[in-house]
Amino acid sequence: MKAPDERALLADVKKPAFKLGQIERRWRLVDTDWPMVFISVTAKDDLEYLLRFNCSGYPSSPPTAGPWDKTQNAILHPNQWPKSKGGRVGSVFRPDWKGGTALYIPCDRISVEGHDNWNHEMPSKIWRPADGIIQYLELVYELLNCQDYQAPPIAAA
Repeated sequence: MKAPDERALLADVKKPAFKLGQIERRWRLVDTDWPMVFISVTAKDDLEYLLRFNCSGYPSSPPTAGPWDKTQNAILHPNQWPKSKGGRVGSVFRPDWKGGTALYIPCDRISVEGHDNWNHEMPSKIWRPADGIIQYLELVYELLNCQDYQAPPIAAA
């Protein structure tokens, strides 16, 4: 029998908003190995970045995610991370932050710790359990499709 957090996540990936994102090729569910969930998000140049989400405690506890190399079963090498032209992509995709295990984004469980200021500076980006994994994916998709994004020197898998 699946735990309540796993059942909640599986229910969310069956919702129309998640399925629409898959149909539009914004993201796709790659694999689950509970509590790890692997979802790739598509950038504007059609590169897909695989994120490994730790979804334990979902949805009451936000997930945490970082770029992942499924072939190596390890954190994606920093030279394969999305690059920035000097803006917010570089602020979120930081291999130096928590050893690359978490994106520096307000809806991430690890990154929000110690950032109480984000509650009033970026309230729309703070984790909302009712929106679930879609909230996280939409924020990442937006970053990978903004003008600040540029492909890494070595393309992601």
